[in-house]
This record gives sequence, C-alpha cells and structure tokens, in this order.
Amino acid sequence: MADPKFTEQLGYLIARANRLIEEDLSRRLSSNGIAIEQYRVLKSLEGEGPMTMGHLAERVLVEPATLTKIIDRMVREALVFRVPDEQDRRKVRVALSSKGVALCRELENVGDDHEKHVAEAFGSDELGDVRRLLAGLSQD
Repeated sequence: MADPKFTEQLGYLIARANRLIEEDLSRRLSSNGIAIEQYRVLKSLEGEGPMTMGHLAERVLVEPATLTKIIDRMVREALVFRVPDEQDRRKVRVALSSKGVALCRELENVGDDHEKHVAEAFGSDELGDVRRLLAGLSQD
C-alpha cells in the first residue's frame, strides 16, 4: 500500500488531478487527431496572435526544443506558419494559418465540453476557489 503521507502531498494530488484532466481532454481531442500540446498552441495563437517561440513555449508549458518539434509537425500539417519577427529578424514568430483558424473553430466545443466536465467534477462553488488558489501559485 502506498505511503499515505506521499499520496496526500499537495504536489502529488495536483499531478494526479492534472493527469486525470489531461486524459479527459486527450480523449476528446483524439477524434480530431490532435494532441494536447497542439491544442494549446492553437488556442494560444488564437487568443494572443502570432508570438515568438520562446513566449509560446512558456504559454504551452513545454521546453523550447519540444515546441520546435511540435511546430515543425504543425507546419507540415499547414496549421501554423513561421514568420520573421518585425522588431528582431533573429527571432521567429509562429502564426495560425487559415486551416489552423478553422480547426480552432472545430475544437471550440471540445474545449467547452471538457471545461464543463471538469466543473462538474469539482462542483461550481469549489471550482472558483480552485482556480483562484492555483492561479495564486504562479504569482510572484
């Protein structure tokens, strides 16, 4: 049997909750043939517009080298494209293609349904508290 102190640690509980939440989202995205990280790229670009690889890696929660592989695949699938940064030609920005915009529209209900599922699991009263507490962890 697992050490109860370990399984009650906050980091463990958050990781376990994250795994369950991501498994649900992954299952919902699989019918569209898209991975969670690709979904995060699409939604980030949809919400904020073109961004540098470094900023996008932070937003998508992956290492820059991993993001490069993800973006390479998405470029091959014509979902995004790379453009030089207008302020600094050494930097590259990633932008949504028209096919990427269309896929974002297709995936809108997937994200909404997933959020409803998570909200139901927590309950409407607790969900606001959970969001507030977790958001507070990332503030300096």
